[in-house]
Amino acid sequence: MKLLVVGASYRAAPVATLERLAVAPADLTRILDRLLAQPYVSEAVLVSTCNRVEVYAAVSGFHGGLGDICAVLAEQADAPPAGLANHLYVHYDTAAVEHVFKVAAGLDSMVVGEAQILGQLRDAYHWASGADSAGQLLHELMQQALRVGKRAHAETGIDRAGQSVVTAALSLAAAQLDGDLAGRPALVVGAGAMGALGVATLSRLGAGPLTVTNRGADRAARLAESYGAGAVPMAELTDVLSTVDIVVAATAATEPVLTREVVTRALADRDPGRGPLVLLDLAVPRDVETGVAGLPGVEVIDIDRMATILAGGPAAVDVAAVERIVADEVESFITWLRGNDVAPTVAALRGRAEAVVTAELRRLAQRRSDLSDEQRAEVARTVHRVVQRLLHQPTVRVRQLAAEPGGDQYAALLRELFDLQVPQTSPVDTVPDVVDTDTTPYTGGER
Repeated sequence: MKLLVVGASYRAAPVATLERLAVAPADLTRILDRLLAQPYVSEAVLVSTCNRVEVYAAVSGFHGGLGDICAVLAEQADAPPAGLANHLYVHYDTAAVEHVFKVAAGLDSMVVGEAQILGQLRDAYHWASGADSAGQLLHELMQQALRVGKRAHAETGIDRAGQSVVTAALSLAAAQLDGDLAGRPALVVGAGAMGALGVATLSRLGAGPLTVTNRGADRAARLAESYGAGAVPMAELTDVLSTVDIVVAATAATEPVLTREVVTRALADRDPGRGPLVLLDLAVPRDVETGVAGLPGVEVIDIDRMATILAGGPAAVDVAAVERIVADEVESFITWLRGNDVAPTVAALRGRAEAVVTAELRRLAQRRSDLSDEQRAEVARTVHRVVQRLLHQPTVRVRQLAAEPGGDQYAALLRELFDLQVPQTSPVDTVPDVVDTDTTPYTGGER
């Protein structure tokens, strides 16, 4: 089995595409089941956040696995695969490991170093474990990715140097409001993880009074109480909008919550001297209807706009130090992975040797019935010892060689020399070296 990552993120796909690809929590198990139902996919983890939708998979063949995953993603997006392919990127084998580790370390985030992605990866892994879609390979990959993310944070402080997406968005909002959010009335729409982060960050920045609204009123009340904020029913959304300067929208709704009609009514009751109403749309699918951005007196900052403004990333983050950690960890994981790949061949070789020894000892017992039980036992121990010593160095060495580039050739040679029957990936699915360093969107067809 080989690792394959297929995904779309803010780097290569507009929000409209991410919206179509986004998988709600209620649908995660269904999509994982669809992936496992494909002929080339044996394990799958699905990550769906406001910035990315990615499938991490163990596949029996590159081209077959890629086609299977793209078909499921196209089905989810209700789009033809050819149209979706322009926004997808593909990482295979070593490049797949490197990508997942970079994501965990915060290097691939819109705001370099943000720590929220680590929790999102953990949630995706736990969900896949619960759906029984993560096997040995992805269990090891995800556990190591989480460890790499923690190591990067602990050793470089990248999570302290970086910002959360919410913090970065609020910095952009402050620029629209004379550079300071202190004392600015604010509303948070949504009481999930992103909403909670929004309330916490607004509180820390001195914004207030703070109000929380959510479709589940009890959840909004609990979140508001934790920060001394107020909670209102979603039915009062229009009234609250007319009294605030900042809105953080981060719900899991499948349709816009802040529609043009709702915002227009709020603007009609709003004091025109207050300055702009700044709407931070951190949801995918979007919470703010597209037409709202055209209303006078409204500033909409969504994922697309943030990606453009924050493209350079903060210079203070020691990206090089994190990249060195990722490179070291990728090398270690690939060494384990290659050893894991050669293990069935080594086991088959030892099994073949054991079968030969057993057959020869049986023949000896038939020919030399005069041998005592003690003599037979001594002969058996001697033969086994000789075989184990003969096999020890080759099997140790082949594990070492397997960790090097092209190491799978040594295992293949063992299988050929000893006629070992070990299930292998079809040669048709061999992938050129360029795939290991690919960072460009997949454009369809075979690489």
